[in-house]
Amino acid sequence: MTISHPVIASRPARRAAAVVGASAVNAVLWGAATAFGVDFVLSDSTGTAVITLPVAVIATAVFGLLGWGTLALLERFTRHARAVWVGLAVAVAALSIVPIFLEQATAGTQIALTVLHLAVPAVLIPGFRSPSPDGRR
Repeated sequence: MTISHPVIASRPARRAAAVVGASAVNAVLWGAATAFGVDFVLSDSTGTAVITLPVAVIATAVFGLLGWGTLALLERFTRHARAVWVGLAVAVAALSIVPIFLEQATAGTQIALTVLHLAVPAVLIPGFRSPSPDGRR
């Protein structure tokens, strides 16, 4: 007799939805910031870059998938995967903000990019949570 655990079986779908959700949240935030006049132009000694909507959404999805992969690896090799992953996620989020302020950009661009960077872990950390087998979180 095989016993199915639908809560556990839905973990990949829930985590995929978290990655899509983080990308969608950043798309909305990018659009709102643009509507308020944020230009998302960054400059440094190597040139100028514009963070377009596709760049923001694709980067969010790529880093969300990298986070998911990292969590999956940790889950295979440690009993403390969740705690380690949350610590890594918070550290990566904090470190990802530093370059924003090393570039030449308007204050609006810097603030908007900081919000976008913080929105990702705000969605992924609870979205990647694994419920217990009895269905509780």
